[in-house]
Amino acid sequence: MITLRSWLKDGWHEGTADFVTLVNPATEAPVARTSTTGLDLRGAVEYARETGGPALRAMTFAERGDLLKRMSKVLFEVRDALIDASIASGGTTRGDAKFDIDGATGTLAYYAALGQKLGTVRALLDGPGEQLTRSPRFFGYHVKTPRQGVAVHVNAFNFPAWGLAEKAAVALLAGVPVISKPATATALLAYRVMERLVEAANLPPGALQLVCGNAGDLLSYLGPQDVLAFTGGSQTGARMRGLEGVVSRSVRVNIEADSLNAAVLGPDAEPGGDTYQMFVRDVAREMTQKAGQKCTATRRIFVPQELVDGVQEALVEQLSRVKIGDPALDEVRMGPLATAQQLRDAREGLTRLQAAGARIVFGSATDVQPLGVPAGKGFFLAPVLLRADRPHDAAAVHALEVFGPVATLMPYADTADAIRLVARGEGSLVTTLYTDDRAVMEAMVLQLAPYSGRVFCGSAKIAEQATSPGAVLPSCVHGGPGRAGGGEELGGERGLDFYLQRTALQGDRALLDRVLGINASEA
Repeated sequence: MITLRSWLKDGWHEGTADFVTLVNPATEAPVARTSTTGLDLRGAVEYARETGGPALRAMTFAERGDLLKRMSKVLFEVRDALIDASIASGGTTRGDAKFDIDGATGTLAYYAALGQKLGTVRALLDGPGEQLTRSPRFFGYHVKTPRQGVAVHVNAFNFPAWGLAEKAAVALLAGVPVISKPATATALLAYRVMERLVEAANLPPGALQLVCGNAGDLLSYLGPQDVLAFTGGSQTGARMRGLEGVVSRSVRVNIEADSLNAAVLGPDAEPGGDTYQMFVRDVAREMTQKAGQKCTATRRIFVPQELVDGVQEALVEQLSRVKIGDPALDEVRMGPLATAQQLRDAREGLTRLQAAGARIVFGSATDVQPLGVPAGKGFFLAPVLLRADRPHDAAAVHALEVFGPVATLMPYADTADAIRLVARGEGSLVTTLYTDDRAVMEAMVLQLAPYSGRVFCGSAKIAEQATSPGAVLPSCVHGGPGRAGGGEELGGERGLDFYLQRTALQGDRALLDRVLGINASEA
């Protein structure tokens, strides 16, 4: 068993007491321990501001892009070792581990290319300038410059590599140093990622730091130039919003929290058709990939009343094929939940869903026989499909996210009813609509959009080309309104705005053009 250290002020530092033990969620065998007791977290914040920030801001966007390219390359070179760490500490299958790690390297590579596109500048213009009075000399521009603080990233347990890389890629490209704090239970993978970056990526001093273990008093040191990005549960997210720095010092905050994502099968879907099959395949995948421990996983399934029985049968057939057990085994397709607490929470959530009127039509809260695991070991939960035939009365189904391989099947009467049911979730990261009918699409998409960070439109024409609905692409925004946290990340260049300050510049046009490096032909 190893001790995970924190990378602070360009050195590895080990806690002194109060160690937490990390276990393999399939076998419950200890894999590592970690602690932040005795670490100088205040010093880490100051080091990022005083050393990391100036080092990054001295670089152009293209140079920061080169940094991200190196980071992507060195992680890809140790892909197999990172996969092994993910299986051992996160309970992921090999396929799920690849999903996490390839997401990390792919996002770094995407933002590396964006850096090259933005070029050899250190600030960005936000739209064209404008003449402000009758005189053409008095002119105004909006410019975006890096905030002169630190970005603290508090990440969730489910994507230790991707979570670290996707947030860090955007912040570093924007010119803001990062302190990344992975969830403790699965921090081994993030630690291995950081080890490799320290060894081979030639990180600028203070640009990227890692805190393994409890956050301690880290967040109390944030000030008005700093930003805080959090991914995790809604209750913790609410506490983040109430931090003194956020309330009193205007620390910029982005929250990604619970999300009751919906999949809607259009009324035009023909059983057995390409779109229908795409719907069934995607729902089953989103329920079971990463054992349902994805913020983008499907939690609510809405289908026309007359198709409910057939969809239930098709989903049960798909779910019954999923082999559960030790993710190190090649034949296993779904591993355990990440922690004993996650398993307890999922079982409690199932009880609450049933009390609200949903009934289990496949699976069980307790009956599971994982392959290759000693009896009584591991945090396993089989896929569970529930059905609520009176969806408007099943309040808990629209209010409680069970973070595991769990979803509820529900009927709707017409497209207006489907929209009302989706809206009951009070905000989602992704809503998926499956239809080939233009009229259905026109009636629903723009009505679903206000409740969704992303609307995925599945159809026969893209059934074999599209990514899965749960895949977060760096070119598209990730986040959602309401219950989903009200935040927004990624989205290509849009993601940089969280780390940049937009400022209006007013003055003599010729002088402003010189300061901003604008040629008369470009203005």
